[in-house]
Amino acid sequence: MNIPTRDEIRAAYRQGEEAIIQLFERLIQELQAQQDHLNKNSKNSSKPPSSDGFKKHRTKSTRKTGIKKSGGQKGHKGHTLEPSENPDHTEVHKVGQCAMCGVTLEDTEVAGYKKRQVFDIPPIQLEVTEHQAEIKICSCCGTANTASFPLDVTASVQYGNRVKALAVYLNNYQFIPLERISEFFEDVVGHRPSEAITLQANITCAECVKPANEAIKEQLINADVVNFDETGLPVENKLHWLHVACTPYLTYYTVHQKRGREAMDAMGILPEFCGRAVHDHWSPYFGYDHLKHSLCNAHHLRDTIFVYEQYGQEWAEKLSRCLIDIKEEVDLVSEYSDHLDPEKIELYEARYDEIIEYGLEMNPPPQKEPGKRGRVKQSPPKNLLDRLKEHKQEVLAFMYDFNVPFDNNLAERDIRMMKVKQKVSGTFRTAEGADVFCSIRGYISTARKNGRRVLDAIHDAFRGSPFIPSVCSI
Repeated sequence: MNIPTRDEIRAAYRQGEEAIIQLFERLIQELQAQQDHLNKNSKNSSKPPSSDGFKKHRTKSTRKTGIKKSGGQKGHKGHTLEPSENPDHTEVHKVGQCAMCGVTLEDTEVAGYKKRQVFDIPPIQLEVTEHQAEIKICSCCGTANTASFPLDVTASVQYGNRVKALAVYLNNYQFIPLERISEFFEDVVGHRPSEAITLQANITCAECVKPANEAIKEQLINADVVNFDETGLPVENKLHWLHVACTPYLTYYTVHQKRGREAMDAMGILPEFCGRAVHDHWSPYFGYDHLKHSLCNAHHLRDTIFVYEQYGQEWAEKLSRCLIDIKEEVDLVSEYSDHLDPEKIELYEARYDEIIEYGLEMNPPPQKEPGKRGRVKQSPPKNLLDRLKEHKQEVLAFMYDFNVPFDNNLAERDIRMMKVKQKVSGTFRTAEGADVFCSIRGYISTARKNGRRVLDAIHDAFRGSPFIPSVCSI
């Protein structure tokens, strides 16, 4: 906090009333900035929940009550354990005697069976396959001819692709540390692969999924709408940045030392992408002026909550309600149409404009102090209003085009799993390790989004047939 010194206070008193008023205004601004900083949390800003500490913040839900009942919703496909028509084993439990009179029933004919089934895992053990390459001596010239081994059989003793696939799955999908993966195999199958085997399996898998990741990247470039986001990721004890580009069916990750334009260019998607980019208003995205943009309204809802709670300005709550009403209207109409009626759009636009103008009246531009150079610092409400007014089309893009999402939650969900990995591992020791993980994780995420079993997708990659999403997925 920039507290005035005694000399500054004495000087203000000597200069008179106007200087004292300016000094008090400065103190008020400094105090407001400190209060803003202290009162920000994960519910009213973009701060992560982990930054909340032990503070318990009352959640202010933006959802109307009574819309959905508790439990599974109508049309939700349930999952239950169904009996098998062809059980692997059958155990018959015989009736020895009558429960009423005690007469023996050993020779009595069975009238029927009451059945119950137990689904369980049989004891797991490794299966050893010995490969024998024939050696034949040519009867004409005496040359010893040896048959070729399969390409993936390179050592006298080695683990197979399924063991490697499971190690990759546990490390990159379930985020289990290397030592515990070795312990898992020892407990389950009685063998303990070394940590080096898992690391080498990761490197091999990353190489195997390259064709899939290249196809994913190409499909993202040609997609109509793509979500983008970035987050800090420690690599070699230095802050790097993880960047993600995704759709409901595709995921692509990269790690770079920079966060802005240089990293985005290196990723190789935004420079060639010509669709609509959904993001959270990070300014370098707007540097790509050849494409359309859409801003995350989940961020705007949190920002308006902060302005309403911290500054008590009603326009913020009204705007929040306006955005939610438009979203609910879009969700309802999208069940039978692909657009809103022009009259509806005009009404919502007028409502949006009216709220913004009302907010701007409450937050006039700050006066520039004489003798000070540069831009005048504005209050958070004024900054938010300017953004909402300047980027009205980007804020309401979801209303004009139903293919555009209301928020950037898709990218944030894909980012969230990487943050879980960061919590488990703390940091990546090498840049190569970070690249390998991103390559595998993007492939896994894409397979999962397309309904593929992750373990099967990894095993297919080791066999030389990685899962590649169809072009219609974009």
